[in-house]
Amino acid sequence: MQRIIPILLALVILFAAASSCLFIVDQRQYAVVYALGEIRQVIDKPGIYFKMPPPFQNVQYFDNRILTIDNSDIDRFITSEKLNIQIDTFVKWRIADPRNYVRSVNGSEVMAADRISRSLRDALNNEIAKRTVADVISNQRDTIVDTVRAKVDEDARQIGVNVIDVRLKRVDFAPEVQERVFERMQSERKRVANERRATGTAESEKVRADADRQREVILAEAYRDAQKIKGEGDASASAVYAEAYGQNADFADFYRSLEAYRASFRQRSDLMVVDPSADFFKFLRGAGTGGSAAIAPGARR
Repeated sequence: MQRIIPILLALVILFAAASSCLFIVDQRQYAVVYALGEIRQVIDKPGIYFKMPPPFQNVQYFDNRILTIDNSDIDRFITSEKLNIQIDTFVKWRIADPRNYVRSVNGSEVMAADRISRSLRDALNNEIAKRTVADVISNQRDTIVDTVRAKVDEDARQIGVNVIDVRLKRVDFAPEVQERVFERMQSERKRVANERRATGTAESEKVRADADRQREVILAEAYRDAQKIKGEGDASASAVYAEAYGQNADFADFYRSLEAYRASFRQRSDLMVVDPSADFFKFLRGAGTGGSAAIAPGARR
């Protein structure tokens, strides 16, 4: 029993020494091996590695995944129109050079994020100061983002970091100018609406006048054609009447007189003051030619 205890103690010491000399690097990590405070090795491949036991060598791990800076504080910027706007941003970044990262910011994510945020504010301030609100909101938003990302990435490489992406989550007017800007936007929209109403009214009047002109032209042409057709019909009717009446002139004269009598004495109350010996009553006064019936003298007229 006395011999087993030293053996177990030796095994424990040996296991502790072995575990202090071995370390595991995960695929999501960088491992930086320090020897007496100086960087001895940077490991970026996953696996099991060997080092000397502390205090001769130590290992510090850093995340090699993409990290996010989501600014909780909304920054203010001034456009070329001298208007204050508020911009909410976020940045995607990752450690690219662990040696430079440790030497520049002592391996601190907080310090790295602060450096990147300050560089982002400077780049945004330079770009927005040259543009209008409309450019920032829509017209040149992608151009601004690309330019700012390139500038921030260039600055971030000095601390061993790559900036993957920069985005503007929200762009708003500052509260003190928001109401004034909205009033100006409303005035502009009203002006445009009035212009379009005036243009629409002018167009409608133009269309209405053209329609009236076309209506008058159509009616005039229709009246002309109607009169032409009527004249042609009257001419044809006159020719037919002339031809028909020419075959028996006496009968034609008698027929026209009957038509005149019918038109003149349509009502019982009709009254005519005419000389009885006039030619108008010749077929009522006596026998007509061509076998017409005679009216006896003294008959009522």
